[in-house]
Amino acid sequence: MSLLWIVTLVWAFSFSLIGVYLSGQVDNFVSVFLRVLFALAVFAPLLVRARPGWKAGGALMAVGAVQIGLMYLFLFHAYGYLSVPELLLFTIFTPLYVTLIDEVLLGRRHVAGRFWLGAVLAVGGAAIIRFGAVSPDFLAGFALVQGANLCFAAGQVAYKRLELGGTVSQVQAFGLFFLGAVVVAGLGVLLFADHSHWPATALQWSVLLWLGLGASGLGYLGWNLGAKRVNTGQLAAMNNMLIPAGILVNFAFWNREVDWLRVVAGGAVIGLAVWVCGRHSRAASPVE
Repeated sequence: MSLLWIVTLVWAFSFSLIGVYLSGQVDNFVSVFLRVLFALAVFAPLLVRARPGWKAGGALMAVGAVQIGLMYLFLFHAYGYLSVPELLLFTIFTPLYVTLIDEVLLGRRHVAGRFWLGAVLAVGGAAIIRFGAVSPDFLAGFALVQGANLCFAAGQVAYKRLELGGTVSQVQAFGLFFLGAVVVAGLGVLLFADHSHWPATALQWSVLLWLGLGASGLGYLGWNLGAKRVNTGQLAAMNNMLIPAGILVNFAFWNREVDWLRVVAGGAVIGLAVWVCGRHSRAASPVE
């Protein structure tokens, strides 16, 4: 559990760094590609000692392609439509997706009525936050964040069940996780990037280096290692710890205005949705 807490504190700064220094200044596809490329550079030298096997190695690449490759493409685009506090708040849906993917898509049970009730409550909470100000841009941003949430949730559940050996073996093979992400992000750059908007300042390069080497490189290793040591219920709950931490960082360091009444009220309703979906659900045993 301690690994998840440490990574949460590190990631709390990432949302604001992207929103302040990269969004609208550096092309989204380029930002994603450079971030995962720098992360790959951290682990690439260790791959010479990795022996995950073709099946496990391919699965690890696929997890990386979805959990951070596709997720980042959705997330970075969402910054063009939402403020950082809004974006953070709408990541609260991730625990719902973790539970649904773990319990439903893996064939453990049918869709219970409380999941549908939770979905309605969650949408209602989102409406409270932007009541009277819902625009096409807001709806587009909301949809993009949900795409990111689904990708992140699916990746966590899949990694938790991969047979990769002990911690040393996982560290040695983790470069394949980022290799999968680089493939997806690289295709995005080739097909869609605006090449006139690459990083242009030392500050932008510094932010991308930190996001790649620290927040992504070491962060995702720590998060996925931690995911294997907790049960599914704990993992789902920890996905929400980033929200208050990220909003607090955005307010404290960048002095961004926050409509606290709406954020708290809407967040409480969405939090109720998470509780409704999670209560009485059987927590999976930790997978080592």
